[in-house]
Amino acid sequence: MAQNTSTQGSRAPEGQSTALVMSTTAFTVCFAVWTIFSIIGIQIREDLGLNSTEFGLLIGTPILTGSLSRLFLGIWAEQYGGRRVLALVMLAAAFATWALTWADSYITYLIAALGVGLAGGSFAVGITYVSKWYPRERQGTVLGIFGMGNVGTAVTKFLAPFIMVSFGWMMVAQLWAIVLAAMAVIFFLTTRDEPQLAARRASNQKPDSFLAQLEPLKNLQVWRFSLYYFFVFGAFVALALWLPSYYVNVYQLDVVTAGLLGAAYSVPGSLFRVLGGVLSDRWGARRVMYLTFLVSLGCTFLLSYPATDYVVHGIEGPIEFTLAIGFIPFTILTFILGFFMSLGKAAVYKHIPVYYPDRVGAVGGVVGMIGGIGGFVLPLAFGVMNDLIGVWTSCFMLLFAIIAVALTWMHFAIRRMEMQESPELAGPKYLPELSGNPPPPSRAASDGPTASATPTRWSRATGGRS
Repeated sequence: MAQNTSTQGSRAPEGQSTALVMSTTAFTVCFAVWTIFSIIGIQIREDLGLNSTEFGLLIGTPILTGSLSRLFLGIWAEQYGGRRVLALVMLAAAFATWALTWADSYITYLIAALGVGLAGGSFAVGITYVSKWYPRERQGTVLGIFGMGNVGTAVTKFLAPFIMVSFGWMMVAQLWAIVLAAMAVIFFLTTRDEPQLAARRASNQKPDSFLAQLEPLKNLQVWRFSLYYFFVFGAFVALALWLPSYYVNVYQLDVVTAGLLGAAYSVPGSLFRVLGGVLSDRWGARRVMYLTFLVSLGCTFLLSYPATDYVVHGIEGPIEFTLAIGFIPFTILTFILGFFMSLGKAAVYKHIPVYYPDRVGAVGGVVGMIGGIGGFVLPLAFGVMNDLIGVWTSCFMLLFAIIAVALTWMHFAIRRMEMQESPELAGPKYLPELSGNPPPPSRAASDGPTASATPTRWSRATGGRS
């Protein structure tokens, strides 16, 4: 396995900390722009008289294009350097955001929204860029710090409504565009090219072709990681969009309170991603994923239970009672779910530089793409589940099924890897105490304390045998 240039030598490369800080700041601004339609879309819908389907397509277009663009943007960052690509992405998204104020029809709004979506593609570029600056044993922490940029969605939800009420939605788009363009310039001027890119240019070495970058995508493991991220990121984004409506319809909260609860759900779910990175470095990403899936499975199982009225035929007549999750338990469970999702987001991306150090752009891009698609598809699926089943808790039933599949796949894949590394685990274990016979000499020797001269190693990077 190739090793990052930054790991060669004990001294950190010059510009390392600046690269992390500026990349995280830039991603925060990008994420705020990426979710701008969650606020300004309300006024645009009213101005254009859009129906629910048209409105859903409008606010979903940036999410979808931002997700799909992550694959090729990640590869370009690998080929041409994350610093240059990220700055260009921010400038392009800033232009598209400003162009919203020029739109005069539904079609032109959709076209501009396609460009706004590029801001979401910045994630794959930033992951590629930041990972090149740090050694493998620290990448869980630093990628978790970079992922804090998800808090940009809360920035938009908290600030944009006040600006829109005071000055109109166009002022929001113009201010967000100006800030993003300024961030692109500041980022480019204050950061350096990653050490590997500088070394490659010094040796006049050409980058690998686009098709060569896609080679790891043939591995089923990449798509397994993508399923993990479909839940921990895609479902997180979907719930951030879905919860306000859930609070209003199930617990009869007003829109303002429901919106604040939705924003509050997003903030810790973004900030605790750093903790997920730290734990992945210390305990191993595999252990963190097990913890994430098991706790999430329990939370979604409880949240899936619909409010139910029971009638028990008692001795002295019917006994009636209702079993339902109240507002406070529901809020606590969703916050627990969001917390462990944030740990899982960091753990998934801890795996990628470990297994694919030279293809972080392509692998991280496709994993991020599938996760982003989850944020687009799952809210639609939640609505379909409501229509088909007729209960509001059906969204959590769907998430429970997704987690169960991901956990099962992960567990059996890990077991298969362990069997390949240690074939003796697959054979039957000799238990002489059950048979009443002493073990044969060869068996006794192999089962003793000196069974193997080569001890099994434990990989801190993945949290498993290696």
